[in-house]
Amino acid sequence: MSGRAVEAAGDVNTLLLDKTGTITLGNRQAAEFIPAPGITAAEMADAAQLASLADETPEGRSIVVLAKELYNLRGRELASHEAVFVPFTAQTRMSGVNLDGREIRKGAVDAITKYLHQFGTSLPREIQASVEQIARSGGTPLVVAENQRALGVIYLKDIVKGGMRERFNQLRAMGIKTVMITGDNPLTAAAIAREAGVDDFLAEATPKDKMDLIRREQAAGKLVAMTGDGTNDAPALAQADVGVAMNTGTQAAKEAGNMVDLDSNPTKLIEVVAIGKQLLMTRGALTTFSIANDVAKYFAIIPAMFAGTFPVLNALNIMRLQTPQSAILSAVIFNALIIVALIPLALRGVAYKPMSAESLLRQNLLVYGFGGLVVPFIGIKLIDMFITGIKLV
Repeated sequence: MSGRAVEAAGDVNTLLLDKTGTITLGNRQAAEFIPAPGITAAEMADAAQLASLADETPEGRSIVVLAKELYNLRGRELASHEAVFVPFTAQTRMSGVNLDGREIRKGAVDAITKYLHQFGTSLPREIQASVEQIARSGGTPLVVAENQRALGVIYLKDIVKGGMRERFNQLRAMGIKTVMITGDNPLTAAAIAREAGVDDFLAEATPKDKMDLIRREQAAGKLVAMTGDGTNDAPALAQADVGVAMNTGTQAAKEAGNMVDLDSNPTKLIEVVAIGKQLLMTRGALTTFSIANDVAKYFAIIPAMFAGTFPVLNALNIMRLQTPQSAILSAVIFNALIIVALIPLALRGVAYKPMSAESLLRQNLLVYGFGGLVVPFIGIKLIDMFITGIKLV
């Protein structure tokens, strides 16, 4: 949406990434059924599968498949049982089914806890311990209850994409702080952040929390980049200095961001940052070389030009240029040649390797600053010798 946004990405200090679909694969899979005391794993798996038969989410389908694989629980025909499915909503944060006098519910820990409290029951200590263990390991716990009694916990495993730690190490070498944003509880978020290798995380994040985090970073003088795809991401995308919306995202997100990733690959922002840094490095390298080049040229030309009027300037004629005329002509020819020589560098760009801003500045000053001072002395002297040599002949 804006070429300047790509350049701005090169100066980014903080990168905010959504966890689901960016750092993790996005489809959490059921990995284990952990029953409550007095409940067999098969009984719990049966209830979990019944509660998930109408759940079309990847998580719901994985629960049905796991129960089928572990306990040979095949899909049941429920039409004759007059089953009534309870769909998942953002308000209740649970779903389930009512059939044959059985009231089965499956959902987030706090949602099922509130549901049980309505009937004067609570989660057993053993289930609470399992929930904490799953959260610490980076998984997502779902509690299953039947007839106002907790049956156990489903362990949903969130898988971190391969190579993410290496990519975050690369960003860290660039001097960029990475922050994972997730709606998970702090224990789960901490485990995923530790496995992925991000610098920090924001758990149980709301749209306002994202905005507040971006504003805090900007108030500290930092440039912030963010990826997002939902309508609730739009305010934060608009607030960020570099906002990358997914092409598969909502129209509000795409209008709020200043980049749209046509491939809908959030990790591509890492490449965008590298391209932005390469653009800034190339511009900085050419500018540094040009300034140093001009200083060297005038230092070479001026003594030769005015040595006849002010003989004392001969002491500054380090290159011992033959005549004022040959000095000026040599400088003009050298200037024309160096402009042509710099065109491929400008088109190709300076090769970028992940390193801190201080290291980049030091490298640019050493290579292009020092090089810009030395090359004119050598080039102008050689051209002067060539010109005066021709004249002598």
